[in-house]
Formats: sequence, C-alpha cells, structure tokens
Amino acid sequence: MIDGKLKVLQVLDHYGSVTAAAAALSYTPSAISYQLRQLSEQLGVTLIEPAGRGIKLTTAAHTLLRHAAVLQAQWEQARSELAAASEESAGQFTLCGFSTAATHLLPLAAARLRDRHPRLSLRVVEAEPARCFEMLATHEADLALVMVTADTPPLGDERFDQQLLLDDPLDLVVPNDHPLTACDTVTLADAAREPWIIGTPGGAYHQLTVTACVAAGFTPQQAHQADEWETGAALVAQGLGVMLMPRLGLITPRWPVTSIRLSGEPAPARRIMTSTRKGGASHPLVAQTLDLIKATSSSLFSQGMPSLNGPVSRKAA
Repeated sequence: MIDGKLKVLQVLDHYGSVTAAAAALSYTPSAISYQLRQLSEQLGVTLIEPAGRGIKLTTAAHTLLRHAAVLQAQWEQARSELAAASEESAGQFTLCGFSTAATHLLPLAAARLRDRHPRLSLRVVEAEPARCFEMLATHEADLALVMVTADTPPLGDERFDQQLLLDDPLDLVVPNDHPLTACDTVTLADAAREPWIIGTPGGAYHQLTVTACVAAGFTPQQAHQADEWETGAALVAQGLGVMLMPRLGLITPRWPVTSIRLSGEPAPARRIMTSTRKGGASHPLVAQTLDLIKATSSSLFSQGMPSLNGPVSRKAA
C-alpha cells in the first residue's frame, strides 16, 4: 500500500485546494496540512507554496505525483493478482455510475455478483460522471460507469484506466403532432430553430445537449430547464419545446411524444466509458462486472429496448 500522505497529495492535486481535499477525504484542513508538512520533511523538499489566496504545487510535488501514479498502479495490480489467487471474494466492492447506468446496467450486475460471492459486501452509488472519478481517486469506488463530458478526465490521465463500453445514440423527442414526425429523414440541424428543454447549466445533460447541437452547427435556444427525462417529456408533450434523449433513457408511455432517430454524420451520441484506477482493470471482480455489464448493454440494444420506453414511437431516420 502506498503511503497515505501520497494519497493526500494526489487528492490535493485533483481538487486544487486544501479545503476541498479535506472535504473529499473527510479530514480537517489542518490534518491535510499536517500530513503534507510531514511528507515534505520526510523527503526534504517543498511540495506546496502560496499562490495568491490559495496554494500551488511545486515542481518537486509534480515529480512525486508522477512516481506516485506508477506506485498506485503497481499496488492495484498486486491487489488484482492476490484476488485472483483467492478462493472466495470478500470485503467491500463499490460500483458507481450516472443515472441511466445506475438504472439499467449496474443493478443486474450487482445482483449477479451478490449471488456468486455471498461474502462480498456490494454497494451501488448513483453519481454524476465527475463525482464518479472523484470516488475512484479517493478509493470510495472500485468501478465506474461514466459518460464523457467536458468535466471528465482525458483518456490519457495516468490515474485511470478508461475503456469504451458503448455509444448511446441520442434521439430527438418532439410532440406527436410535430411536423418533423412526417419527414423521411431528420437531422439535428432540422431542429435548430426550436425552443429547447435542456438540463441545469454545468450538469452532464446540459453539456451533452449543447455539445451535440454545436457539433450540428447551432446553439440551442434554452426555453425550459429539466434534468429528469420524465419532466422533459411532460414539457415536450405540451408543445413547450423539444429535447434530446439517449436511447437508454426512460420515459413512461403516458406522454404523447415521438422519439425520432436522427441521421447525419456524425449522428449524435453520448460515449459511455468504464473506468477503474490504473492497474485495477484485471481485478477478477472488476472483470466479472464488466462482462455482466457488457452482456446487459448488448442485450438491451439488440432487442431495441422495447421495455424502456413502452409504446413511445421511435421513428426511423
């Protein structure tokens, strides 16, 4: 196990302030400062220095972080090899994911793992993508399902192992009597002048919609704000706007709306990734969970997901 003080430095680097790092680790700011002073004295280097009203990491700190990432990956690999040699899995295993993943992909995987490993303590946490990465970094979670947003780490981030799970197409949701429902093909740009229902600014759904629209050549006019698919569908049903909904999304059939599959290159989609700490992907529990999740997602798409949206029309583009 790598020194706990290195973990403190890693979390400080991620959050950028002593106060935020303390909150993430459930420490007091003074405890964070004390551990950093100890690490600095132990190594004989300065790790942080004042920067305006805050602090910044020194060159020595960044050098140490680079080596700490290697040590962390080796530790995760060692844990994976030890787990593979064990006859029975036990202890805590935590899965986290954004709302759709936490609804359609994680519960079945968790139930199957519970049945296979009765001594295992399983936990599922619904969280926004950025929070999922924080949970991995602070060892609060072992495996995360995330969608790529402007706030998620790049694929080259040396702390994580990120792999593509699937591309979840985005459909345009309009009222049943909307003119676009009569078109043979529809692109996202065809809805450029529509009022839009978009999520909270800064949230994953807001980023998803705005990014897709900008890629199609326009900035959406936000008429209403909703983060839940059901709320958005209710607004669409009243003719108050249109919205984008991923195919793995869920709305009840009570709303008179049509979900239109979009054409065009590239067709809008959200990219769903799996992520573990670097070196942890080969852990047998992680590997089993990934196999279960992949099987579930493959089954949902191969069946056209009829159970997710009931009789809501999905007009083919």
